Amino acid sequence: MLETRVSVSGHFGEWLQGRYGPDGPVALVTVPCPALRITTPGDAPALFPQTELRRFADLLGIAPYFPGTARALPVGAGAGASTATLVALARAAGFEGTAEALARACLAIEGASDPLMFDQPDTLLWASREGRVLRHLPAMPACEIVGGFSGPAVRTDAQDSDYDDIRDLVDAWAEAAARSDLERLAALASASARRCARRRGPAGDPTPDLARKLGALGWQRAHTGSARGLIFAPGTVPAHAEAMLTAAGLRHVLRFVTGGA
Repeated sequence: MLETRVSVSGHFGEWLQGRYGPDGPVALVTVPCPALRITTPGDAPALFPQTELRRFADLLGIAPYFPGTARALPVGAGAGASTATLVALARAAGFEGTAEALARACLAIEGASDPLMFDQPDTLLWASREGRVLRHLPAMPACEIVGGFSGPAVRTDAQDSDYDDIRDLVDAWAEAAARSDLERLAALASASARRCARRRGPAGDPTPDLARKLGALGWQRAHTGSARGLIFAPGTVPAHAEAMLTAAGLRHVLRFVTGGA
């Protein structure tokens, strides 16, 4: 049988993540990352047992004939490896339903999912433990991220809701995105990252210092996972940025453009 080639982008942590209201659901605004991808077919080790893949196929109403994958992103790093894998497998197997239906199936398998099945996922405030859109947001302007991975891998626990309330940040984000105010958006992403660091750690994260030393607009992180990034206006990244991140201990340093209408 001829295998269909499919490629799905991962993400690089979040712009914002926390509770949407004091007792609200865990919500996030993701950072799409075209440099991190899952591709089919391939020969990477499977992330899911066959029993779960058969259940996934049943939920989608498709035959459970899934190809292998090639994985150009780390697992447990806040890069969306599990969701991107399921989305790629579903599309390779011929699923043509809605993004909402695919999100429900991914959630049933993962327990917490990223909105990688949607076009422009960074325009969604996403309830990751519920697999639904809480709010539509304006598209943010393009920016350049230089980042890497700091510390150990951390897999998402779907029962973990130990996050700060970020409703104030979400409201401010919507206003700043509507104005295409990248400087303000970077400040809001930094605020979300700082709240996460204070509540969840880890201590000694080098990313804020790197942002100051390199003149970045701000920084962002995986609120669960090891992805860390510095935010720049396009074309303003210092030539030595990657070398500084590597010297500070970040792994697999990369640069990519994200955002834009």
